[in-house]
Amino acid sequence: MNKPSKVPKEIIAFTSCSMVLTALGIDIMLPAFAELRRHFSIIEETAQTDKLISYFFMGQITQIIFGYLTDKMGRLPILRFGVILYIACGFATVYAPTIKWMFVLRFVSGMGAAAVLMTSIASVRDRYSGDEMARIMSLVLALFLFTPVIAPALGAFVLKFYSWKWVFLIPPTFAVIVLLWSFRINESHPKEARIHLPIKDLLPKFKSIITDWHFLRYSIIATLLFAILSSYVASSERIIGEIYHSPELFPSIFGTIGLLMAILSLSNSFFTRKFGAKKTLSIILLLYLVVSAFLVLMAIFWGNPPPMLYFFILIALLMAFTTAGDPNSSAMALEFMGENAGLAASVYGTIFFFIGSSMGAAISSQLSDGVLPLAISAFAASVVAVMLSFSDKVVS
Repeated sequence: MNKPSKVPKEIIAFTSCSMVLTALGIDIMLPAFAELRRHFSIIEETAQTDKLISYFFMGQITQIIFGYLTDKMGRLPILRFGVILYIACGFATVYAPTIKWMFVLRFVSGMGAAAVLMTSIASVRDRYSGDEMARIMSLVLALFLFTPVIAPALGAFVLKFYSWKWVFLIPPTFAVIVLLWSFRINESHPKEARIHLPIKDLLPKFKSIITDWHFLRYSIIATLLFAILSSYVASSERIIGEIYHSPELFPSIFGTIGLLMAILSLSNSFFTRKFGAKKTLSIILLLYLVVSAFLVLMAIFWGNPPPMLYFFILIALLMAFTTAGDPNSSAMALEFMGENAGLAASVYGTIFFFIGSSMGAAISSQLSDGVLPLAISAFAASVVAVMLSFSDKVVS
């Protein structure tokens, strides 16, 4: 397929808004967690509400199924199905009788978000590859990452006048707009390029993907960093409100970090074009290693938790490095997948979200009185990521 020299602006905007469903389904709800704990009489110190984020991410395990279906049926039908599932579960969550039912609905809602996210990435891969894909994904993510800048403040504003239920209704309402918009977008995966094999005949393709060292090492890198990001995002409301006793600062702190994430993601587009995706990712990982080492030392020798200002400066850098490097790691992982792009994107997404969020949930469960477990986990993840980045091992 010929690669166009320039992607239409509407495609970038639509892809960003589609991916925003994942972020909006998380970020806007965070300020409402304290009220939600009171609604369900949950003890403040527990990480119960954090699980609303973890279960949502874990729903991404269905990306493998959606990867097969999107290669067989096209991107848009699967995207629309995912949006409808997201909308239905989003509205149902507001009326969940218990927190456990909310976990179930959040998991299913995450399944819908999985279909949307992986088809969005696959549609970009249909049009671009390698460094160019990394550049386009950086532009998409830069728009996508303005969500955490705006969403928490919007959620906090709504809470001033209405209950947490109104905050939870905003994501599925926005999804209705995305669903209607999708009927303006052209299919990126034409019929002649689609697969028509039964699932059993895809097993060799699946095996070739998960045993491809180039794909696997970049998937692991992305997963390790996402584990830290998901742990911080899920725990951020408790860290700011309970560990640092400053709940009123949550929207501004979370939004500022989101702004830095967006800026670095956009800057990554420039550096990737100049230096290439691989070299840029390696530099980002080295910077991540240095910053996470400082965070560990600060938490050990300056107190746990360390001074609030310094902690959030370092966390902001780690989160920004993660989102700046993700387009590069995904582009590198999918670079040689060719006609298996949809299936490979689904495997990548499953590893990235399900395993990463599971690791993140385990880290979050340790954050009660301080942030040292998060700091140590970030450092350990960066050490492994750097080693993988500089590994030139090839598995035949």
